[in-house]
Amino acid sequence: MNGDALSDDVLKYAFHQLLGNNGYVHLVNVPESFDHVAFLRHLGEFQPTPTGTLVGDVKPERGMDDVNHGQNRGALQPHTEGYEFHGRPPRYLALWCVKPAEGLGGETTMLDGNRVLAEFDDSELGHFRDTVYRWGSTEGLARKGVVPTAEHPVLEEQEGERIFRFSTSYLAIPEGDELATRLIERGNALYEEQHVAIRYQKRDMVVWDNWRMLHSRNAFEDPTRHLKRVQIAS
Repeated sequence: MNGDALSDDVLKYAFHQLLGNNGYVHLVNVPESFDHVAFLRHLGEFQPTPTGTLVGDVKPERGMDDVNHGQNRGALQPHTEGYEFHGRPPRYLALWCVKPAEGLGGETTMLDGNRVLAEFDDSELGHFRDTVYRWGSTEGLARKGVVPTAEHPVLEEQEGERIFRFSTSYLAIPEGDELATRLIERGNALYEEQHVAIRYQKRDMVVWDNWRMLHSRNAFEDPTRHLKRVQIAS
């Protein structure tokens, strides 16, 4: 928002333009009066997070730093959200900052998945649409008793729009599937080279198209870092 608060109509118009063009929007200098939840509801219906909450908390939990998990202080691997569950993944994800991390780290990082898919020709993209893969879930969710698995293609068309699923570690690649191996290798290499890193101030919010964008997080030390999180259906 960058200073003076925009009117609702102007904000929503600019927001949708940026979201469509870039795949994500970062709102900064957000005033105390801004209602994050009310604003996000115009995007669609909220979906429960893996722990069952509609508006979740993202902050370090004790005993989780030794596993891959969103609720710790470690770095996360590039991924899209919801590949391990049946049905369509959430269309949009949003995070907003209650308490930013002090010191280094804690940025949300992102890369446009279209840059990854541009590395493959039409026949190779067809392979990702036609091949159904098994997707697993993180050790952190398993420690909470949530062990989902699902079967999906990497690419799927829904009402004329493309869904891209990506996971560095939880896509089960069949033996001999060199295209899937190259997808993960190139995806991670491009992510390392080209990602954007979003560092939070209090009340900042980032919203992205989960059918398009890969995301991750840089490691941090501050145990008081606290974000809010919602998943939104299309």
